[in-house]
Amino acid sequence: MTWTVRQKEGWGRRSCFALAWTLALLACSCAAAPSPEATGPRASAPVYPTLADSPDRRQAALAAWANLTLAQGIAHAPAPELQPVTQTLKSIPNLSPSLYLPKVGAADAMSEEETREALRRFISAQGTLIGAEPKQLSLVLRTDLADGTKKAKYEQHPFRHPLRGGYGQLEISFAPDRRLLQINSTCIPDVEQLQRALAGLTPALNAEQAATNIVGRTYTYTDAGLGQQTSTVASNEEVKVRELVIYPLPRAGEPSALELHLAWEIMIGKGAGARLLYLDAATNKIIASAPST
Repeated sequence: MTWTVRQKEGWGRRSCFALAWTLALLACSCAAAPSPEATGPRASAPVYPTLADSPDRRQAALAAWANLTLAQGIAHAPAPELQPVTQTLKSIPNLSPSLYLPKVGAADAMSEEETREALRRFISAQGTLIGAEPKQLSLVLRTDLADGTKKAKYEQHPFRHPLRGGYGQLEISFAPDRRLLQINSTCIPDVEQLQRALAGLTPALNAEQAATNIVGRTYTYTDAGLGQQTSTVASNEEVKVRELVIYPLPRAGEPSALELHLAWEIMIGKGAGARLLYLDAATNKIIASAPST
């Protein structure tokens, strides 16, 4: 009788131990297994890579400005106006003394070739303020205005497809004596990670499908009086799909972040009334419009 009770107690203890061990294994298994939300796509997840605003990027730009002005003998220079998100130069303040482009050549007045070299050296030295390296920039305009102001305009080409929406532009205005008058840059900085993310994107519709899908669609545009108007792409309008582009847009609900969209640039109509529409290549939505250039 005593043996039987002990046997039952032993079996009971072993059963309790086995049950506890099984429950422990189940708990560990549940804890180790990632939730579906962690591994699967969420409906709210962005499709495109994003450039978020960064306090570090802003501090780096302000430090680069302080170094530039101090190097040219300007102490306690007021801060420049920086672009939102990219933190590149939007405008420079009036300074006394002024900032100057580097001097190239021995003559008092620089030749056109020397002027372009001075611009190249300045851009190379001020990559943080401009947001682009010289190898990403192409000079598209060098002109002298009637008032004597000289202007240089560059386009940034950091990605496989060209930038649109006013981004990727650098304008430098300067006087004949090399004084810098104004700088405005909408270049996209920190492009390395964005390049890798954009390289993996492929359009969900081809050019022919984009041309078909745009017909009958209604879009909004700004008229000459800065009023908002709507129009619909008629079936008899000329539709010309030009190319795939990268179109940065503020992320919905998060204006301090730029979402880089892959879009088809499509010309609607012809002549003075022609317009450019941008059709998202993944969502098939019209995301922007602009006058034809």
